[in-house]
Amino acid sequence: MKPFPRIAIIGAGPGGLMLARILHTNGIAATVFELDQDALIRPQGGSLDLERQFGQLALERAGLLAEFKLLARYEDQGMRIFDKAGNLLFEDNEAASDDRPEIDRSQLRNLLLASVPSERIHWNNKLREVLPRDNGTYDLIFDRATAGPFDLVVGADGTWSRIRPLVSSYSPQYTGVTFIELGIDDVDARYPGVAYLVGHGTISILGESQGLFIQRNANSHVRVYATFRVPKDWAAANFDFSSPASVRANLASHFEGWSPELLGLIHASNDQIRPHRIYALPVGHHWPNRIGITLLGDAAHVMSPYGGGGVNHAMFDAAELARLLVESNDWISAINAYEADMFERVRSHAVFAAEGVATVFSYEHIKHAVDFQERKRLLRERNTLPA
Repeated sequence: MKPFPRIAIIGAGPGGLMLARILHTNGIAATVFELDQDALIRPQGGSLDLERQFGQLALERAGLLAEFKLLARYEDQGMRIFDKAGNLLFEDNEAASDDRPEIDRSQLRNLLLASVPSERIHWNNKLREVLPRDNGTYDLIFDRATAGPFDLVVGADGTWSRIRPLVSSYSPQYTGVTFIELGIDDVDARYPGVAYLVGHGTISILGESQGLFIQRNANSHVRVYATFRVPKDWAAANFDFSSPASVRANLASHFEGWSPELLGLIHASNDQIRPHRIYALPVGHHWPNRIGITLLGDAAHVMSPYGGGGVNHAMFDAAELARLLVESNDWISAINAYEADMFERVRSHAVFAAEGVATVFSYEHIKHAVDFQERKRLLRERNTLPA
């Protein structure tokens, strides 16, 4: 292993693990520190679509694309849009051969975890402070131990990054949208009507100031996101999440007048119900380079989930940072080059995500969503969909 630079990665999500994996395959040791006690301590979330030019390209550079394809669900790339009365406004069930196949977050994380030597991942480490030394290196102060010195500390620790304040004064802001996540287990056997409605892929149902977003996951599981444009503390003030039955009944009342078939998605859900407030950093978020500190993924550019760019860009951030570190004889210049490129690359997707969450419940958004999907299908049929 190359002894320099000594690299600490904060966060064992897809971005942090991808960086550790590619560095490892190129003979550069990096140490990953993760807050979670272990890999199974909490749910990892729903299904992801990995784009050819971002997530899949990162997996290819990591030597994991073949393993990914064994897990990926190419059949689940369909898209349908309904109005609240249950009228079908758009349908596309033609799955592209390798455009944006789906994979569950837990499957992706397990794939990456298995690809990094276990001794390089340190679990149950809550970061308290990063202390710079006079020689330009850094010590990491955790609740239970101190680690260091490190030449480079990479913040891959998500929306509420503890590394971001070392380079940026910006904090993520509430977008005005809250998700309430529900899950439906064994949907094909237990709820065939719901399974038929969901089909393969995702469906969106949009109304005034609220909506339902549904995605099929692996193992006959469906995730439902009841979505609202509300004040930040609305969910805590209006739902008792210790009583799943009351949450389901309360949610159904908020969708009074919607198609009963659509409300069946709420009534069929299990007791694992979680609220998620959607936060984002400003479009164009950047920072002046600081030697020995950088960010990737949500720590650098958290955006709304509209468009699915978060994980794709996190993985590609990691792949590009690793490539530049491997190829450069000057790792400090490599970080500068990585940041300059990343700031520019994510801007257009951040604009798209911000516009999407700003208009997500308007009539114009429904029209825009349908028009966008129609154009995308036409491009694919003409074999001109951008790589």
